[in-house]
Amino acid sequence: MSKNLEKTYNPKEIEAKLYEKWCEEKYFHAEVDRSKKPFTTVMPPPNITGKLHMGHALDNTLQDILIRYKRMQGYEALWQPGTDHAAIATEVKVIDKLKKEGINKNDLGREGFLKEAWKWKDEYGTRIIKQLHKLGSSADWDRERFTMDEGCNKAVTEVFVKMHEKGYIYK
Repeated sequence: MSKNLEKTYNPKEIEAKLYEKWCEEKYFHAEVDRSKKPFTTVMPPPNITGKLHMGHALDNTLQDILIRYKRMQGYEALWQPGTDHAAIATEVKVIDKLKKEGINKNDLGREGFLKEAWKWKDEYGTRIIKQLHKLGSSADWDRERFTMDEGCNKAVTEVFVKMHEKGYIYK
């Protein structure tokens, strides 16, 4: 192994391995530490309807700068990552996919359609998270959430019911 630097920087040879090491070593993980002041921000969850775009890259870069700055200041900093089910947009994508396969959404019933939506999430939600990793996002990936996860789903339902009861949401 040469100790000389390459003439041209090749990020493919270095960045993926380095980022993987950072994740394995839990460099981005936050724990309750009463000796440190806490700082938490939640990643506005990107929708699982496809790929990240330049707006996501800019937004995540700004959040990453902020969370890393807070870590350097000595805060116990948590950047909570996740993805959003984007119900209507995802439903449209899943219906289009089913049509191409010759399947009618109504023939599947609610449970069958939900299975298809979860398959979509597994494919495209994973793609988005991989893209965020490639950006070098220093989120606490051990805490990654999806809005249809049981705990999140229950919390969202509870909040929407309260908002409906207060008249903020109506039919």
